[in-house]
Amino acid sequence: MLHFTAAEFDDRMARTRAEMARRGLDALLLFAPESQYWLTGYDTFGYCFFQCLIIHDGAPVLLTRSADLRQAQLTSTIKDIRIWKDRAGADPTKDLASLLGDMGLTAKRIGWETGTQGLTHLHGARLAARLDGLADATDLMGVLRLVKSPAEIAYVRKAAELSDLAWDAAVARAHAGADEGAILGAMHDAIFASGGDYPANEFIIGSGENALLCRYQSGRRKLDADDQLTLEWAGTWRHYHAANMKTIIIGEPRPQHVSMQAAAEDALLACEAALRPGRPMADVYAAHARVLDQAGLGAHRLNACGYSLGPRFSPAWMEAQMFYQGAATVMEPGMVFFLHMILMNSDSGTAMTLGRTSLVTETGAERLSRMPLEMVVG
Repeated sequence: MLHFTAAEFDDRMARTRAEMARRGLDALLLFAPESQYWLTGYDTFGYCFFQCLIIHDGAPVLLTRSADLRQAQLTSTIKDIRIWKDRAGADPTKDLASLLGDMGLTAKRIGWETGTQGLTHLHGARLAARLDGLADATDLMGVLRLVKSPAEIAYVRKAAELSDLAWDAAVARAHAGADEGAILGAMHDAIFASGGDYPANEFIIGSGENALLCRYQSGRRKLDADDQLTLEWAGTWRHYHAANMKTIIIGEPRPQHVSMQAAAEDALLACEAALRPGRPMADVYAAHARVLDQAGLGAHRLNACGYSLGPRFSPAWMEAQMFYQGAATVMEPGMVFFLHMILMNSDSGTAMTLGRTSLVTETGAERLSRMPLEMVVG
């Protein structure tokens, strides 16, 4: 069930150990599910409890629950799997500290991931109390994942194909009287029927006043004769994501829809033009802000306009690197980014969004979706 070759995993491990050495780390405690997946193929949702992948100069060691034993055996390259026992009063951080002691690592310099859903504050605080001098290495694996290998890029392209299939399914059903649930179901069906995965977070779907929301919310409605439908979704292949975003107009567009659509198109194209190797991510946000502010829409835009994509697990498909003011990450060929132009005018109740995923190449941005830029009216 491994989705990459042994050589690919060996290269990732070598790069990880080289970065550990550069930072002076003798061991690394990985709690983020995407770190564990990228490095070994380990694929589970058991991270919501407690598990840790220990990287040092020997074979990786996984500490997890009995429910995830076979998951690790069947989906990963990990051979040394240790189990902490579910029981009343269980404290897996005690098991981890004991294991590190048995491995002779307690007195070594150990890095750990803290900014992840895979490590709750409760467990993190307990572990910090047991182990002195833990070094924060939260960003280490995310930086290594930024530039995608050819095999990863192939998965991103497949995810983009699935995202386009979901778009086709949405457009076919977006009309007056249509139920949001039917549209959402059709989008997921298109992805699952083609072999895709669950996304790392829920799709955004909202019409009427809910079209102004850029987060998922519970509850469904049917589309009115004149309406607006905001969708944000991602095709997902082997946990790699390619996201798109679009507001579909039902019936007659308002004048605000027309002007906001034109500005969103201009802003997206300006951002894609700024998506160039050797330049900081801040350049892309500056293009977003410049175009939308000049269009008189500064009060209706967001303070960020996208982020890096890759293999991610719930609750979000977003990587840490975002386009906002002062974003210092330098873009390189092989990086994958989702750009979103989100305009929400609460005064008039008007929404307009437009977004798609691009691959950074030697010469600039290669857009990965065939979704049209122009306004779509259902």
